[in-house]
Amino acid sequence: MFLRQILALPLIFMALPAASSQADELLDALGIPEVIAVMQDEGVDYGAELAEDLIPGGPSPSWNATVQRIYSVEKMEASVREGFRETLADTDLDPLLAFFRTTQGQRIVRLEISARRALVDEDVEEQARAAFRNLDGSDDDRLRLLDEFVEVNDLIEANVVGALNSSYQFYRGLAEGGAVGMSEDEIVSDVWAQEEETRVDTREWLYGYLLMAYGPLEPEVIEDYTALSRTEAGAAMNRALFAGFDDMYGDISYALGLAAARQMQGQDL
Repeated sequence: MFLRQILALPLIFMALPAASSQADELLDALGIPEVIAVMQDEGVDYGAELAEDLIPGGPSPSWNATVQRIYSVEKMEASVREGFRETLADTDLDPLLAFFRTTQGQRIVRLEISARRALVDEDVEEQARAAFRNLDGSDDDRLRLLDEFVEVNDLIEANVVGALNSSYQFYRGLAEGGAVGMSEDEIVSDVWAQEEETRVDTREWLYGYLLMAYGPLEPEVIEDYTALSRTEAGAAMNRALFAGFDDMYGDISYALGLAAARQMQGQDL
C-alpha cells in the first residue's frame, strides 16, 4: 500500500454481489485492516503536529479526542472498502486473490505493513529517506527494479494527486469553519503552489519506503509483482486502492480543517 496523504461512510447492511464479496476478500488478503491501523497512528501524530502549528496553546484534551474520532479505524475502513468495491465492480479478481494468498504474496504484504509501521518513527523515516538519497541517480540494480515498479503503478503521480486533494479538502474545512477568508480560486491556487514540493517529498518518502519494504525480496519476486501490476486486474486493483484511500483521506482532511477552524477561534469541540 503506497498511499501517503496526510479521512466516513455508514455501513449499509445489504446483500452484496459476488464481486463485492471478492473485493472484501482481496482487501483482507492485502492486510488493509492492519494498514489502516498504522494510518491511524500516523494521523494521530499528524493531528498533534497540526495543533502545534495552528492552535493557540497546542493540542488540548478536546482536540486530541476529536482527532481520535476523526481517525476512527472503523469509519476509515468502511470508506476504503466502499470505494474499492465500487471501482472493482466489473473486474475478475481471481488472479489477484490467487497471487496474494500464496506464501510469496503474503510475504510481500507483511513486508509492506512492517515497513509502513516502522516509518511512523521519524528517525526511521529519515534513515529510509537517506538510504534513497544515497542511491538516487545511481545505476543500482535494486533501484532500477523499483523505478519500473513505480512507473507501472503510477505511484508518484497518484500519490501527489491524492496529497493535493487532501490539502484542498483541509483548506475547504478551514474556510467553511470561518478560520480563513479564502475563496475557492484562492484555495486552488495555494494548493497548486505546493505541487512541486509535494512531488519531491513524495518521491523521497516513497522510494525510502520501497527500499525498506522490498529489501528482503529477491529480484525475481519484485519482477513478478511488477508483472502482476501490468495486467488488467493488477491495474484495476491499483486504481481501486487509490480511489478508496483518496475518498478516506479527503473526508478526514475536511473534518480536520473544520475542527481546526473551531479551535483556532477558541471554540470548544
